Amino acid sequence: MARLVFLGTPEAAVPPLVTLVDAGHDVALVVTRPDKRHGRGGALVPSPVKAAAADLGLTVSHTLEAVEGAGAELGVVVAYGRIIPIEVLDRTPMVNLHFSLLPRWRGAAPVERAILEGDSETGVCLMAVEAGLDTGGIYAEEVTPIGEDETADELRSRLVDMGCEMLRKHLREGRAGLPPALDQVGTSSYAEKIVPGELRLRWDQPAVQVRRVVRLGRAWTTFRGRRLGIVRAGAA
Repeated sequence: MARLVFLGTPEAAVPPLVTLVDAGHDVALVVTRPDKRHGRGGALVPSPVKAAAADLGLTVSHTLEAVEGAGAELGVVVAYGRIIPIEVLDRTPMVNLHFSLLPRWRGAAPVERAILEGDSETGVCLMAVEAGLDTGGIYAEEVTPIGEDETADELRSRLVDMGCEMLRKHLREGRAGLPPALDQVGTSSYAEKIVPGELRLRWDQPAVQVRRVVRLGRAWTTFRGRRLGIVRAGAA
């Protein structure tokens, strides 16, 4: 088992954090994005990872500067939301759990982009973190088909489960137990964050593309001047 730091923010990063703790690793520090104001009252709401870390009794920080003082041999990154500066990586090497078959989709929204582009398969990569965006060598990967009607939430949930198993398998002995990292091979694409305009249903598009948008969740359209939300794939 290893002394680790964990960097993550959204709900998808919670199961990997719990997996590492349940596996017996010493998670010395959790780094996550700052609390956000939410709702009419503007109350500060912690990220899902921060809330989970509090339940697990783990130390939490919002700054990368805290990593150096944790004394960890390895950092584990899952959807943290920021590029890790090289000076931090020089002191604490890190691995990243990325929900795409690199270099197919680098960036913030690999699951959504794979669905929008009609990819037939995707997967999970355990990769070395470098100063570039998802450019590091790959320690391990697992491929899975994308169901024709599978939503982004359903696919992401499966990929998270696959990623958790990958962490259990390859981090048993910490950094020393990692296999050799292989260079990424192929043409890279950047998975930009989905913006609201991309979720609008455009009825002049082919039906298959409209359905892909619906599968992302939060799709919307207008009817006589009113905006209507559509969230289920079966609604189109």
